[in-house]
Amino acid sequence: MAEWLIEEGIGEERALLVENGHALAARVQWPGELTAGAVLEGVLVARRKGSPRGRASFAGGEEALVDRLPRDAAEGSHMRFEIMRGAVGEAMRRKPAHARPTDAALRPAPTLEERLGGKVVRRFPADLWEEVLDECWTGTVDFSGGSLHFSPTPAMVVVDIDGVLPPRDLALAAVEPLARTIMRFGLGGVIGIDFPTLQARDDRKALDGALGVALADWDHERTAINGFGFVQLVARMEGPSLLHRTRFQRSAAAARFLLRKAEQVAEPGVLLLTTHPAVLAALGEDCLTQLARRTGRQLRTQANPTLALEAGFAQAVAS
Repeated sequence: MAEWLIEEGIGEERALLVENGHALAARVQWPGELTAGAVLEGVLVARRKGSPRGRASFAGGEEALVDRLPRDAAEGSHMRFEIMRGAVGEAMRRKPAHARPTDAALRPAPTLEERLGGKVVRRFPADLWEEVLDECWTGTVDFSGGSLHFSPTPAMVVVDIDGVLPPRDLALAAVEPLARTIMRFGLGGVIGIDFPTLQARDDRKALDGALGVALADWDHERTAINGFGFVQLVARMEGPSLLHRTRFQRSAAAARFLLRKAEQVAEPGVLLLTTHPAVLAALGEDCLTQLARRTGRQLRTQANPTLALEAGFAQAVAS
């Protein structure tokens, strides 16, 4: 039976839905961000006259787009807001969080344990988190006869399907890995999938049926598959997926990955973290202080600009 396992990492909560040693789905949540489910005090900093929409600022400086504003809400008003969606990164900008006015009691965002249930563990089963992140770093997932290529864009996440099989066979072979990866990346919002061109109506019908079966347990809507093989999936999105984190917050995601590696070093000695300078800058003093406290070790850091962002490593060295 599938079970959510949760790690309370440094700068990150991580969750994996695990069944029979396989990761079926993944989620992450970073503290300090505007996160769906939180009810917070904020200041309405901008609003066009008569518009139900505006912009609010919160403690820490992060802003959110707000809608459903009451008529009498003026700029400068202190109000209470519920966060509906966290900010999501893009190539050239960062989509702000979304919020709405509320009379509900103040509350922090629910933790992953509160959202998902499951069990808090010290460590996931070996290599499962690394396996999921490896796919996220590249955005490419291989399957027998082809591959999936995930590209987040401002409008949607686009999935391109390539391979050597005949078009119908390639499209059908892609369905299971596609459904699995959507869950593992924690995708939501609009997902556009570019299947091979399928001219025959029966081929499109077969593909639509296979998609329906593979995605039966995922709450979503989808369009019909057109003659060019394109289909759109639409699902609720509460914040950035793992794919968005690793694509548009790459240094910060790599820093958290390195902290997780560092916590797992078993050999005695000073803990040395070697990583790209951008990742070193993203670690921050607070994260390093937490790492020293959790491990009971002295820390040293070393910048190496030749390393890929995600290729940092931790090791025990003599003092």
